[in-house]
Amino acid sequence: MNAFCMSDIESVLVSNEFLENPYPVLHQLREEKPVYWSEAIGGWLLTRYDDIVASFKNTAHFSNENRLSRAVAYLSPERRANYKVFEDHFSTKGLIFSDPPDHTRLRGLVSKVFTPQVVEQMRSRIQDLVNGFLNVVQATGQMDVIADLAVPLPATVISDILGAPSSDRHLFKAWADDLLAFQGVNKPSEETLARAQTALLDVRRYLIGMIGERRARSREDLVSQLVAAEAAGDQLSEPELINTCVTLVIAGHETTASLIGNTVYTLLTNANQIELLRQNPGLLVPTIEESLRYESPVARQPRLMKEDAALGGVKFTKGEMVFQMLNAANRDPAHFSNPDEFDIRRQNNRHIAFGHGIHSCIGALLARTEAQIAIGTVLERMPNLHFGPLPAEWDIEKRNTRVLKTLPVCF
Repeated sequence: MNAFCMSDIESVLVSNEFLENPYPVLHQLREEKPVYWSEAIGGWLLTRYDDIVASFKNTAHFSNENRLSRAVAYLSPERRANYKVFEDHFSTKGLIFSDPPDHTRLRGLVSKVFTPQVVEQMRSRIQDLVNGFLNVVQATGQMDVIADLAVPLPATVISDILGAPSSDRHLFKAWADDLLAFQGVNKPSEETLARAQTALLDVRRYLIGMIGERRARSREDLVSQLVAAEAAGDQLSEPELINTCVTLVIAGHETTASLIGNTVYTLLTNANQIELLRQNPGLLVPTIEESLRYESPVARQPRLMKEDAALGGVKFTKGEMVFQMLNAANRDPAHFSNPDEFDIRRQNNRHIAFGHGIHSCIGALLARTEAQIAIGTVLERMPNLHFGPLPAEWDIEKRNTRVLKTLPVCF
């Protein structure tokens, strides 16, 4: 590994090269400065597994509330006023923008549709969707894994769960792109903030229309369940309802799309491992887990210091941002032997790709299930799968997410 001078780290952290391959820098930070203040990113970077787990557990200090609304804090009051919708939305408590006890209440309302029993009932629908997407490209001998499978599959599944028409799934992708672009960026440009606010207005308008329809006539979907909880008066407020639905639209498919694309890419990059999986289909589940560890879909999670605290020998001040670098934690040699090796037979793979504790991803089981069905079906139907003539491209606009923009393959 080529070491960087610490004086150069700041420019490296916001470079395209880092977003395409962050691991050498993360390894160096973990070894030399595991709790590192980055002016370029705008917060503390945690790179050790144990420190990140400790911060997940300590919600009294490392808070989810108001962590994204601070993106406009650097603006003058006059310019900041232009983003009132943006700031109000990300200041409202919702599923991933709250701490206990509000988070406990909101998670309880949503978790009913992500239980093992419910997810198991979705298997046949997911399999049909995968087959349908692959049928479209099978005869051509080529596809873009991202555009043709990884994005439309989870977008359609979350549409089903919410009760939205599957034909609207393209809207979810566009909104997600604009609402993720400002995250993980210190002092995002007003152009980026304007994109996010426009997307926010559009998705909120869409969901308010759905909510109004469910108030008039309830259906068998998650939005109807949340509307019923709001009607009860003491379980869910209208701002919380809208905020939580926005989260489900955006986060409900992005992580899964990343997981599917990253797994195909990593398998094709490691010929011995994809051949091992082909010969041993029973290794599919540990393959997905190893993919989650090796190329964590969520690269980093931001937290806002609610009060002063100390961690890893460093003092944090109320109001500072802290970034849990999950892709660093999941390659921490203190917890994973040969961490830079992709090994689908890895034992005791206790990665934290889906977070940890009370803030672990509520849709983790569904994401795993979709990825298992998608990857298993691709390998079965396309035994000669290999990279296409054009290189895969990482999406460098999404700083907090490790996701491919394109992944051309042939078969």
